Amino acid sequence: MNETEFHRLVDMEWHALEEAIDESGADIDYETSGNVLTLEFDDRSQIIINRQEPMKEIWLASKSGGFHFQHHDGAWICSKTGLHFFEMVQQECEKHAGEAIDWP
Repeated sequence: MNETEFHRLVDMEWHALEEAIDESGADIDYETSGNVLTLEFDDRSQIIINRQEPMKEIWLASKSGGFHFQHHDGAWICSKTGLHFFEMVQQECEKHAGEAIDWP
């Protein structure tokens, strides 16, 4: 995967995540600054997601630790857990929010 394709794929994933947060009605603020997407919760805890361009990975840091995602067969997969990126973000958001979130 070249750099342009990497950024296109990450942009699509982040856009889908932002839409899902908006549609869920969850009280999660998000902001993108450069290569970093920050999700912030009521208790001021954060999930930090960034694109690691040199390795063509997405990295996620949360209360549960750090996770790396590589693109395989059309999906971003966690190298530690085998979970899809979106599934992992949903789980981590619910941990940070302290409640179930009605994801679309």
